Amino acid sequence: MINAREELLEHVKDVNKKVEFVKIKFCKFYSKPPVKIEGSLEEVLPWLDFKYNNGHGGQLLFGYIWYNDGTWSSRGEYDGSEWWQYNECPDRDIEIG
Repeated sequence: MINAREELLEHVKDVNKKVEFVKIKFCKFYSKPPVKIEGSLEEVLPWLDFKYNNGHGGQLLFGYIWYNDGTWSSRGEYDGSEWWQYNECPDRDIEIG
């Protein structure tokens, strides 16, 4: 189990870039509709203070983090595991999931 908020903060710390904008969709409970949030890092962090299994089952977190230098991070997933992946920046209006 991992805390979604702490996972995002650790990734941003490792990237060592200033966060400009975050857009995330997640399903905390399979029987509930997904939650969509976007805004500054400070605006989205309170929504992500929950634990989930990032190494088993279906992907729960989808999203993007844009940095002030034009680079970005997205969610990666393979065989039930998921993580943040650092990349080059797409258009901010890209659709999630």
